[in-house]
Amino acid sequence: MASSFIISQASAGSVTATALNNAIQSERLSSASPAGFGFSKFAGLKLRSHGKVACSSRSSSHRRLRSSAPKVVRAAAVETLEATSTGLVEKSINAIRFLAIDAVEKANSGHPGLPMGCAPMGHILYDEVMKYNPKNPYWFNRDRFVLSAGHGCMLQYALLHLAGFDSVKEEDLRGFRQWGSKTPGHPENFETPGVEVTTGPLGQGIANAVGLALAEKHLAARYNKPDSTIVDHYTYCILGDGCQMEGISNEACSLAGHWGLGKLIAFYDDNHISIDGDTEIAFTEDVVTRFEGLGWHTIWVKNGNTGYDEIRAAIEEAKSVKDRPTLIKVTTTIGFGSPNKANSYSVHGSALGAKEVDATRQNLGWPHPPFHIPEEVKSHWSRHVARGAAFEAEWSSKFAEHEKKYPEEAAEFKALISGKLPEGWDKALPVYTTESPADATRNLSQQCLNALARVLPGLLGGSADLASSNMTLLKMFGDFQKDTPAERNVRFGVREHSMGAICNGIAHHASGLIPYCATFFVFTDYMRAAIRISALSEAGVIYVMTHDSIGLGEDGPTHQPIEHLASFRAMPNVLMLRPVMERRQLELTRLLFSIERGHQYLLSPVKNSHILLVLQ
Repeated sequence: MASSFIISQASAGSVTATALNNAIQSERLSSASPAGFGFSKFAGLKLRSHGKVACSSRSSSHRRLRSSAPKVVRAAAVETLEATSTGLVEKSINAIRFLAIDAVEKANSGHPGLPMGCAPMGHILYDEVMKYNPKNPYWFNRDRFVLSAGHGCMLQYALLHLAGFDSVKEEDLRGFRQWGSKTPGHPENFETPGVEVTTGPLGQGIANAVGLALAEKHLAARYNKPDSTIVDHYTYCILGDGCQMEGISNEACSLAGHWGLGKLIAFYDDNHISIDGDTEIAFTEDVVTRFEGLGWHTIWVKNGNTGYDEIRAAIEEAKSVKDRPTLIKVTTTIGFGSPNKANSYSVHGSALGAKEVDATRQNLGWPHPPFHIPEEVKSHWSRHVARGAAFEAEWSSKFAEHEKKYPEEAAEFKALISGKLPEGWDKALPVYTTESPADATRNLSQQCLNALARVLPGLLGGSADLASSNMTLLKMFGDFQKDTPAERNVRFGVREHSMGAICNGIAHHASGLIPYCATFFVFTDYMRAAIRISALSEAGVIYVMTHDSIGLGEDGPTHQPIEHLASFRAMPNVLMLRPVMERRQLELTRLLFSIERGHQYLLSPVKNSHILLVLQ
């Protein structure tokens, strides 16, 4: 079958594929192209009478050419790899777009632009690529998806709805951003089953995704066998220009490249628009070259609007690269399909308005009323319920065989992913009496961590380049590294912000892992946003913060936490505990690990003025 492109313009009829290909090659046409729909967006496309659409594996910096001449363009229809009709693919993608448009319009609040631009990649991920079970969102071996650009959450809600997740019914879409809704204004894992992590503050999500991918790699190294694979899933993430600008994303992606997280695939929604306008005003770096320097494999999909086969080919290429994470730069048009607002900041964070909604419906050939999904689209997506059940049943069968071959390891794995602590775990803790010699409580903390690591197979973590000061090293284990992923000491380097967010991702992997991380208490200033998301999303991360003292002396006021204790006491969902002696340290350590859910925060000071914070 031939790939087809249908372009309808106010002053012209249809344009053949050959004519379009010629137009692409001519820069003269770029000045006459419609705003937001310039021919330059097809620059990476090679049209053929038969076959797939080619995509570029490497890129140089790219800027779209735009014009203010208003014209109308209809999205293209491209043959899918699953032999789905071209018309059905386009209807499905437009269903995603209009669920987002209609929900934002009804709420008169939200961000329609990203879902309209990212609908093709979202469709391909959820309909063709990812493994999940809509009726059991917490199936262990599911692929994970993170929308780091959380403001575009109607994209995810629309996908969950189409795929058959019970958490997002039509009434939930109609209640978008309303009080008590299961579809809040940014994704919240504690509100909507199917949402893995809480995102919204830009950059947090991609760092969470790094944590999710770390968890998969760690568990695969520990429990997979040469003849039996039970941990095998991918982490997919969509991030935007705003995420790329935030420093946390660079911190986290630096670690992902260093660790060789080959099952992390990130889609960079390269639409060149932020709230204040075109990103040319503040963000002109070559993102792809930066990621190559961070140790990532990179691919550029030049036509993210209609190049469905480009997107598919990029995903296949990414999955073939095992030793590095992959960044797929997908050049899209924000608000794709809107005749007058596409490719502008006005479509980023505001409802289109009734007049523009009608114009967009006419432009994309969508005659249906708000929230309507055509029957053929419903029927097509309904298969995911049966497919998801089959995915889980197949995995359960594999695990049953694995359990027969490796009963001890399988028993530990089952206990781990249950989230329950082993019976009598606290008996492993050291015993302190009034006769015990005085010691710095950070040393006592290390004694407790090392004692518990022997009986809690999910305990792992590390420090922001301060392990020898924080006393957080697990002495019986080596370092988690690219080639030693089964080890349990995580070296975060001087990256406090991403350290916290990566630990959030590890915790939200929901596989029984108990992450902890550490730095000096004063440096929580670098990671407050991640800690706040931890508390909000009930991640259950343990933060070991030391040197809480005005007696630091020689280091001076830059290293003396003054207001920090009070500020964390004021943070919602935070319970703070502060021991000052050995037995109190022991009691609070026992309490800390006994909390079934919640966010824990452990601080140890210089000398004997120890602080233990438990954030729940």
